[in-house]
Amino acid sequence: MYLGVDYYPEHWDLEIMDHDLKRMKEMGVNMVRIGEFAWHLMEKQEGEFDFSFFDAAIRKIKEYGIHIMFGTPTATFPAWLAKKYPSIFIEDENGQRLSFGGRRQYCYNSVVYNELSLRIVEKLVEHYRDEEAIVSWQIDNELGHEGSDLCHCPDCHKGFQEFLEEKYQSIDALNETWGTIFWGQTYNSFEEIPVPKTTITVHNPVLLLDWARFRSLSLSRYALKQIELVRKLKGSHQTVTTNLPGGFFGKWFDHNEFSRDLDFVSYDNYPVWGGLKEPVSPAQLSLTLDFVRGLKRENFWIVEELMGAQGHDIIGYLPRPNQAKNWAYHAFAHGCSNMLFFRWRGMNRGAEQYCLGILDANDRITRKYKEVQEFFHHIQNYEELFNSPLKADVALLYDFDNIWSWRIQRENPLIHFSEEAVRLYEPFYRLNVNIDVIRHDWDFSGYKVIVVPILKVTDPELAKRLEEFTEQGGVVIFSYRAGVKDKNNNLLLGEMIPGPLSGLLGLEVEEAESLHEGQSAPIISKEGHMGNASIWRDLIRPTTAEALYRYDDSFYKEFAAITVNSFGKGKAYYIGAGVEQEILHRMAEDIAMLVQLDTMKTSPGVEAVKRQTKNQQYLVAVNHNGYPESFEGHELKPYESIFFEIGSGHVLKKI
Repeated sequence: MYLGVDYYPEHWDLEIMDHDLKRMKEMGVNMVRIGEFAWHLMEKQEGEFDFSFFDAAIRKIKEYGIHIMFGTPTATFPAWLAKKYPSIFIEDENGQRLSFGGRRQYCYNSVVYNELSLRIVEKLVEHYRDEEAIVSWQIDNELGHEGSDLCHCPDCHKGFQEFLEEKYQSIDALNETWGTIFWGQTYNSFEEIPVPKTTITVHNPVLLLDWARFRSLSLSRYALKQIELVRKLKGSHQTVTTNLPGGFFGKWFDHNEFSRDLDFVSYDNYPVWGGLKEPVSPAQLSLTLDFVRGLKRENFWIVEELMGAQGHDIIGYLPRPNQAKNWAYHAFAHGCSNMLFFRWRGMNRGAEQYCLGILDANDRITRKYKEVQEFFHHIQNYEELFNSPLKADVALLYDFDNIWSWRIQRENPLIHFSEEAVRLYEPFYRLNVNIDVIRHDWDFSGYKVIVVPILKVTDPELAKRLEEFTEQGGVVIFSYRAGVKDKNNNLLLGEMIPGPLSGLLGLEVEEAESLHEGQSAPIISKEGHMGNASIWRDLIRPTTAEALYRYDDSFYKEFAAITVNSFGKGKAYYIGAGVEQEILHRMAEDIAMLVQLDTMKTSPGVEAVKRQTKNQQYLVAVNHNGYPESFEGHELKPYESIFFEIGSGHVLKKI
């Protein structure tokens, strides 16, 4: 098991390294991550390569028996490169070229940047391919983060046109699919097609979805070039990864397109950041980790685990004593197998002076150091447990085409795919059921329950696979606005919503209403339970489905709000409105009983994650609350995690 810190020896005098490394060893560090922002140190002038600084740093690190993850330095390029090749910079939707000074300002389609960045990677990996201390390469850094996944420059414009020509083959086919007869936007050639810079009103939604696909391809193509180059040149003892930033569903790229080619996926885990007055909810944090695990359906690394408060200009919430350590335990419970904390010592200069680390600029050992030390010394005893696979009976499906369609046409400013995903994830999470968060193309036949949030764009092939899953006894749960559009991002002509899902769900949506801030609609169950719907409501006419809830206002009493349809041996649920979370909780409990999920009830804020090695079952209990909680006869202190062995009769033995 690798446990360590992100370390930047170039930020300090080399003379301080012995002082740092001695304390790291005492803390329990056996790996440091270095190098990902140091291109200028390696190539101070174009074509003149010098790795002597890192040669010296690595010699010193090896003296302490510490392994290394080395980052390729392509996320921040030297000033000389920016001055000589200004075409490499991102151009925004207003035609404004970004300037030197931040990070990741480069265009993924820049021929010049591809050439020069791959050259430094080649020289770096060739130089260290036989270095025994370097056991892993991290390509770039947080690809696509902070808006760096979008560019509207001439290289992107030309690449987009070529992408469209390859996809559609003829301009007539594109015009037909896009419906360019509308607003007189018909094209005579691919050379006439714009990139979606700022315009009056909005661009064609099919153009925008194709643009999103092109953006994803651009980033993934660049990432794969680095992955393939490093894999070709690296030593046989070295692996390849990259570190993913959070906010997955808010990105203009599909992480699956390159992550599946990595030896393992890595993630930067920040439950709170500058501008947030409090951490994200435990359910959202858990869903995020389950997403990372779902990219390869394998355990993953965390190479930046928050310890101190964070922010570039605005500082976020200060993690309470033991809270950040508890987030680390929580990450291991959800599939992390190796962890590096960000960062060893906070930097006293530069843009991240307020991105605090284990040590602050004062260089003193304080509570944070002691928490990480305690965590490292404890977690290293459970390598077998946290290398074991995590088995889930429930899966949440997503499709980036659908997510991008929602970002292109919101329909209601309250609708965010990320929030809707958490709404459907949370009821099963509260039952302490393990959940996989996976792209729609994974085989999901082995699960008991499939959850599908707001699937506006629906692929008929996916609809067929979900029918087969349900026929065989599975349960599938859809939320509102399913089956509205085809894969081109166009409405379905001559079909009732939910289009290809109509047979599975046994219903038709006659009309729908967007419920804005402050608006709601009353609903009532067949047993007489009252509730409210917000955000959206589909007015549903069941065909073969049974109405579980109906609307209870004077105009729409005849329409269903929530339905269930028996289909083969299984059932398909449709939640046609933004109903209250308590209703979803009751539904999840009923479904869990129906398919015999292994559930466990805990207090709100207390999570119990089941893990299994070859010979033993375990349970990790996590208290996300800042106050004590009782769990199965044991006290959980504020922000405490406890491991249990599960004995016969499900007796828990604290270990």
